[in-house]
Amino acid sequence: MKYTNLPFTNIKVSKICLGTMTFGEQNNEAESHEQMDYALEQGVNFFDTAELYSVPAKAETYGATEKILGTWFQKTGNRDKVVLASKIAGPGPYTAHIRKTGFSKQAITEALEDSLKRLQTDYLDLYQLHWPTRPVNVFGLRSYPHENFKKQEEEFVSVLETLEDFKKQGKIRQVGLSNETPWGIMKYLRAAEEHNLPRMITLQNSYSLLHRSFETNLSEVCLQENIGLLAYSPLAFGVLSGKYLNGMPEGARVTLFPNFNRYNSEESAVAVRKYVVIAEKHGMTLAEMSLAFVNQLPFVTSNIIGATKMSQLKENINSINIDLSDEIIAEINAVHALIPNPAP
Repeated sequence: MKYTNLPFTNIKVSKICLGTMTFGEQNNEAESHEQMDYALEQGVNFFDTAELYSVPAKAETYGATEKILGTWFQKTGNRDKVVLASKIAGPGPYTAHIRKTGFSKQAITEALEDSLKRLQTDYLDLYQLHWPTRPVNVFGLRSYPHENFKKQEEEFVSVLETLEDFKKQGKIRQVGLSNETPWGIMKYLRAAEEHNLPRMITLQNSYSLLHRSFETNLSEVCLQENIGLLAYSPLAFGVLSGKYLNGMPEGARVTLFPNFNRYNSEESAVAVRKYVVIAEKHGMTLAEMSLAFVNQLPFVTSNIIGATKMSQLKENINSINIDLSDEIIAEINAVHALIPNPAP
């Protein structure tokens, strides 16, 4: 395994992070515990979860993933071996069953305290805002929805003040963002600097060979301001394993949940076929190549993988052992130049 530190800290994290959103939906408790056992044995010490999980989000399984992590910590006593990240759900139609109060002090307090109970721990290493309260970074839209613009600012200072209180109590160590924009990141950084409040150190946004729009503006912000990207959906809901090229396999995520169609365009399929040729030419699986590409990016702190089968988990973790040559990267970039960001 390879390791780095969360920015501005001495918290060492594996470059591969175990994503857990299938726990409690596609994976039962025993399967989930097996994944965590194996990941830790392979040197993966960074686990990411959220109060929203499991996915797809619904009232019946709200908090199920955190509960499964909690029973694993209780059973194994491995809490001190894991850098644990979770998130408070931002407002939106997919979180209506949770709360509608955004990131108010009451909302953050409720969310954090309940997460700690489910996780059976008294602190989180990283606590993230799962989505802005502004209607941005909507799946299916490539650009900012300027047509519906309405002047709206989050309470950046009050949010950071609330998070600072929990840092002082020892309930969270560091704070981060998710699904944010360059403007949102800079507003949080300015508020932290001007008011001597906690600094956002990570950004959890989607990044994959089918969705590289992060590189246009967000990558500069992250590199200039030392914000670590925690890349999610690096296999594009499994599309970058190639398993959907010949139909819809039984039990696969997009088969089970057809509305998870972000990466299902014909342009994406064409790009995937081209990436398959590159991977096979160089003796890799498509999944290994796709993940290895993300692993080597200079703005990535950790690559969040997810799996429903142990074979998938092993393949995904093995990507850390693969170094892509300049030749392979050039071939990948040639496909991207031909079919840029086919997934919105």
